[in-house]
Amino acid sequence: MLVTLCLTFASCQEAKKPELTPWGTVLGGDTATVSSSLTFSDMVNNGELIMLTLSGPETYYDYHGRGMGSQYLLCEKFAENIGVSLRVEVCKDTAELVSRLKSGDGDLVAFQLPETYRGIVYCGARVDSAKTQWAVREDSRELADTLNRWFRPELLTEVKREEDFALSTRSVVRRVYSPMLNRSGGIISHYDVHFRRYAPICRWDWRLLAAQCYQESTFDPQARSWAGACGLMQIMPGTASHLGLPQSQIFEPEANIAAACKYIAELRQRFNDVRNPMEQSLFVLAAYNGGFFHIRDAMALARKYGRNPYSWGDVREFVLKLSTPAYYSDAVVKYGYMRGLETVDYVDRIRMRWAQYRGVAGGGISMGGMSIGATPKKAKRRNRFQI
Repeated sequence: MLVTLCLTFASCQEAKKPELTPWGTVLGGDTATVSSSLTFSDMVNNGELIMLTLSGPETYYDYHGRGMGSQYLLCEKFAENIGVSLRVEVCKDTAELVSRLKSGDGDLVAFQLPETYRGIVYCGARVDSAKTQWAVREDSRELADTLNRWFRPELLTEVKREEDFALSTRSVVRRVYSPMLNRSGGIISHYDVHFRRYAPICRWDWRLLAAQCYQESTFDPQARSWAGACGLMQIMPGTASHLGLPQSQIFEPEANIAAACKYIAELRQRFNDVRNPMEQSLFVLAAYNGGFFHIRDAMALARKYGRNPYSWGDVREFVLKLSTPAYYSDAVVKYGYMRGLETVDYVDRIRMRWAQYRGVAGGGISMGGMSIGATPKKAKRRNRFQI
């Protein structure tokens, strides 16, 4: 009888142990969940470090398709150091950060957490004056030790210096050409024939396309940004691939302009709820520079605060506000912080240059049914259209 009871107890104990797959999920479970006990070696073998953080200028934000923010850049350096790729998961608040870390949704919190939470290990990047630090799960001691050995305070200064350089004009390698090749002859650039040919693809005035091109590259076909944007219209390699533009042709003026027009046409379609073609062109320019989803966030804010989400004049205000915590943390905002001032300035400069180009170069077309008009009469005042 005693033997039977012991065997029964042993079998029950064995039944309680779930069988796991090599990657940490419950084998055959209906609600299999990721195990939070993957070792540091497992993570390295998987080849990916999952970073949990909040959106913000010091933490993480998307900038022209490239992750930025000192905490992100620091974590990126650590990932490179241990030989894995980095994936970012953005949370809404610190409570979600800690909850998702404990549940195994991420490997580390790359955010300066106050050292008051239980059940986690503080490690890595530290701000002594504020008693804040990154964190990992309690069962990730090897990751914590590796972070502590790797981190030194100078690294934070180093990544901030790198970010400042990346955000400056010094990071763009280009020659600065004149914004007008032949004013008296109405010739804007060497590439006018391409602007005229491909502008109809996106149903834009070719002079607007020329104005955008000058803002992007100052008419340098070999221009390259720190983020990898290439050519006259500063097309990212990933975007080029999406548009069917071979990397071998990305610096060719005609191919680059043609691909940009195709991309602008796609953006126009995504903003088809902005009915006014002139307004729509401003939304498209903003999205080309700042990202489609950030502009949609600004539109959502405009709607929430009783403004017109289809008027650039109203949405412009909220693009600027997306660099303020109260707004980029708003519940209607899905993609967080953006450098709104840069995007607004981009649109403003192109609008002004477009007006100047319309004054000296003819051949304008209608934009979505709205006529831009023919070449205006020359102004009587000298240098009226000096750029």
